[in-house]
Amino acid sequence: MMEKELEAEIHPLKADERKSQGNLESGIEKDGSFKKTSRHSRFAQCRTVIFFFSLFICLFVVFIISFIIPCPDKSISQKMWRINYNAAVTYDFMTFKDISEDTIQDILFLYKEDSNGDSSNSNNSCTNQGFSTPCVYLAALSGTNGSVLWERPVAQDVAYMECVDRHMMEGPPSGCFIVGKQHSFLAVDSSIGEIMWNQPWPFGDNDSVLTPFLTIPDLTGNEIQDLLIFTKSGRRIKTYLFSSNTGDQVGSLSYLNLEGEVGYLMHITYTGAYYILFHSASYIYAYPLKDLYEEMTGGKDLFMEDNYWQKMIDNITHRILPFSSGTIRYLINVPVLKKKDILLVKTDRCELFDGQMFSLQWTLNASEVVRKPVLGYYKPGEHAIVLEAGTGFQRKILIVDATSGEILWNLTLNSFPGIPKITSVTTIDQRSAFFFWDSRNQTETGDYRKTLYMFHPILPYVLLELTNTTKNIVAFNEIPPSRFPASTPAVAGDKLGSPWTGPDSGTVVSVGQSLYWGGGAGLRKKGREMLTSAAPGPASLQSPMCD
Repeated sequence: MMEKELEAEIHPLKADERKSQGNLESGIEKDGSFKKTSRHSRFAQCRTVIFFFSLFICLFVVFIISFIIPCPDKSISQKMWRINYNAAVTYDFMTFKDISEDTIQDILFLYKEDSNGDSSNSNNSCTNQGFSTPCVYLAALSGTNGSVLWERPVAQDVAYMECVDRHMMEGPPSGCFIVGKQHSFLAVDSSIGEIMWNQPWPFGDNDSVLTPFLTIPDLTGNEIQDLLIFTKSGRRIKTYLFSSNTGDQVGSLSYLNLEGEVGYLMHITYTGAYYILFHSASYIYAYPLKDLYEEMTGGKDLFMEDNYWQKMIDNITHRILPFSSGTIRYLINVPVLKKKDILLVKTDRCELFDGQMFSLQWTLNASEVVRKPVLGYYKPGEHAIVLEAGTGFQRKILIVDATSGEILWNLTLNSFPGIPKITSVTTIDQRSAFFFWDSRNQTETGDYRKTLYMFHPILPYVLLELTNTTKNIVAFNEIPPSRFPASTPAVAGDKLGSPWTGPDSGTVVSVGQSLYWGGGAGLRKKGREMLTSAAPGPASLQSPMCD
């Protein structure tokens, strides 16, 4: 200590030097700190500006969308709507498509009317389209409220019509193909009602056009599915290939010889090979699409064959052997465990065959099946087959498990002339609601009172009455759900006052009604029960059209 003080007295300049150096270092540290503080402040200011600028942009966009850009007009969905067509007759045809692009399926149907220029658009009268009156109109109605989206005359009279979705890259998304009784063959764009093409009659004068039309993979290189059509005259079946985009015939004709009444379907094997299966009498005949295509066009390598099926098919007769006795009435594909099997409905029984090995899976004794079976779901996610048997006043409805052939549910109901087919629609629990008609009594005028019922497997002892009428039901189907969840079915039907006899033939009534399947406990009934109520289940049924 003494030494430091002594040194300071001897060298006072060194002490002052150290003090000044310390003050200089302290100043430098303060300058650095100031510069750091200044940079941080500028960064915070920039961040604040960016935040408020982004906020202003967001508010401006919201303002533009909310107040300047008008909201599109949306039709109010009605629980029930009804459209009358006076002095008209309708056909057993109805299909659905979201034409108005409002996520609600719209309705396409045919009717025959003596418009004679009375249409709201005079260019769409029968005479202006080259037909005499009355003629057949194809109409599109809004599934929301029944308003007319478009309608146009399409033929003098219609023998058959089928609408298909065509997978494509360009062009109209779907078309309706029409065969007229006066030898007309045309296609209509189902979205806007315009004629896509109208070809001269390509079939023989005495040929009967077989149905349904089959869609096959693109043949013409335009990425659009094309058409395979069969006609029959005597024992001879003619095969035609058409471009669905232009209506032009592709290749030449092919001829098959089959006796009696025939039916057919397109079957795809597990290996991806296409086969057309015909049934006639007690036999099934299989023709590979590859052979038909190569014979008609001379093309190669577009389709393939299945080696197992080629060994199974008789080379001369094309029959698939062996088979038991019994006339085959219907032949359908049934999805079973992620594969497609083949159901044969015979006069005395039903048989399910494996879709690849063609081995018998099960047999069910069911005679007098009067309609083509309908598919649905009785158990969650497991396909069931709905059979309708009986030719007298009563008919029996059977719901059969597709995997085992076990009868899951059955009911006997009354029938009536022209009774519509059974339909089904999938609900949110991966089951199906089933819709069918019944007749309980006759009115004073002798007409049957037809009643529409709905059944859901969650409540197997309950039928919900939805509506009733004394009119003749010509076409009836469910509208596939689109805007609403998959659990929301809807029912639409065309009703005919009387057969066509002239301008005063009757009134065609087009009716749309909505149904809702919702959660909850028990069964809230706004319809009337036909059977004893079951114990409360984990869901509820509501029919607003019975309000």
